[in-house]
Amino acid sequence: MTSVREFLAFKLGTEEYGIDILRVQEIRSFEQPTRMANAPAYILGVVNLRGVIVPIIDMRIKFNLDEVKYDSFTVVIVLNIGNQVIGMVVDGVSDVITLAPEQLRPVPELSAAVASDHLLAIGSLENRMLILLDIEKLMSSAEMGLISQAVQ
Repeated sequence: MTSVREFLAFKLGTEEYGIDILRVQEIRSFEQPTRMANAPAYILGVVNLRGVIVPIIDMRIKFNLDEVKYDSFTVVIVLNIGNQVIGMVVDGVSDVITLAPEQLRPVPELSAAVASDHLLAIGSLENRMLILLDIEKLMSSAEMGLISQAVQ
């Protein structure tokens, strides 16, 4: 990470996360997806987005957050990863944040809901701390099963 990077900041519960803005296709209001049989709990189903069938992942369920409620702030961040389009449900988005290399801190080794190899860094901006996700690695992990290994 040698240059300035932009991240989309979003909330999951009380935590603020960031993902590479270049992976974001659009942000949409939440609509109930069509359920898929035998899908893991965090895969809410699929939606038809202008002719593309998009799996919808609820990151609150994936990260084992206590309370998962859908309200007017709940949004879906539509991501482009490889040649796959994926929707990610979050509690809300706040802004796009530009971080320079000196604002990035290494991630401490913890046993957390997110594997440490799916984290890029901790972004520090004034009185805010963002957990920066490597969204490409997270969504293409074998555990998620969303993106075939051949695509990578």
